[in-house]
Amino acid sequence: MADHYETLGVSREATPEEIKKAYRRLARQLHPDVNPSEEAAEQFKSVTHAYDVLSDPEQRQRYDMGGGQGGAAGFGDIFETFFGAGFGGGGGQRGPRSRSERGDDAMIRVDVELNEVIFGVQREITVNTAVLCSVCEGSCCQPGTHPVTCDVCQGQGQVQRQVRSLFGNVLTMHPCGSCQGYGTIIEHPCVECGGKGRVRERRSMLIDIPSGIDTGTRLQMRGGGEVGPGGGPNGDLFIEFRVMHHDTFSRDGNDLLATMQVSMADAILGTEAKLAALDGEAVVEVEPGTQSGDMITVRGRGIQGLRTTTRGDLKIAVQVVTPTKLSGREKDLVRQLAALRKDEPPHLGEFHQGFFGKIRDRFFRQG
Repeated sequence: MADHYETLGVSREATPEEIKKAYRRLARQLHPDVNPSEEAAEQFKSVTHAYDVLSDPEQRQRYDMGGGQGGAAGFGDIFETFFGAGFGGGGGQRGPRSRSERGDDAMIRVDVELNEVIFGVQREITVNTAVLCSVCEGSCCQPGTHPVTCDVCQGQGQVQRQVRSLFGNVLTMHPCGSCQGYGTIIEHPCVECGGKGRVRERRSMLIDIPSGIDTGTRLQMRGGGEVGPGGGPNGDLFIEFRVMHHDTFSRDGNDLLATMQVSMADAILGTEAKLAALDGEAVVEVEPGTQSGDMITVRGRGIQGLRTTTRGDLKIAVQVVTPTKLSGREKDLVRQLAALRKDEPPHLGEFHQGFFGKIRDRFFRQG
């Protein structure tokens, strides 16, 4: 069996580029479409086999160490080659590969304030992704040049190779090693993108953040991802949202939750309070005799639901504040009130677990 390096006419220290150039030179001379002689056909098979071994780093290493001398195919190779070729495998796709491929999907995370969730908001975001090369516009070639037809496979992207097996000689199709299966060769790749047809760039875009989103909600923007190699179609862009913590308001579904501190006098007599809600001023009526834990609901002042125009409610839990520092006169007045009311002494009452329990728990966790 001839030495693969001698077959290609290169030294054992030849670089991959030197091996590729030698193969292309010999393939142009020996290809059956150029030289139809039987001797040239045999030499072409030997040259192709030598290139297949030496162009693969792992196969070349095994060959240099004395293994894989290019003899008859092993049983595994026979099975894959014979049965694969006979039943639709072994050769992969038919015809040349396309340089244009769909781009990868991309995902970014965006932080959103709670007040922006009420009605939704438009936001400008910046994405670091692959975009179409502005110089070659996806052709991968220097302006004014074009890919040329591979003179080894004649544009087919594949070459035939004869493999000896227990079943005899089997012809199989393999990707052309000269053009890597594309059928064409780019002799003058675009300098800007290195022949990829795309470059990485930070680009800005406006996105509509819908109302009612929550932490973990994802928005899919079709065609907003990376442009593909060779100017291929864009992948999709996925935007994952995180709703930031708010010091005053929290949410329960589409309802907004808050607490309101009320003085003992206002809780007894009742009052009207004007509060700064997330979407403007809200007027709240505190009824006479309001107790700690009572809930005041302001209808339709919560969050507008996702894909709906209906809003949740603003629910406010009341916390009656008992004064801790009283003047002597204030204490006398409280004693007079207590004497007039003749209230029952402190005692255990019925336990109520409701909305205020959630708010109370939240206060304790944050404290």
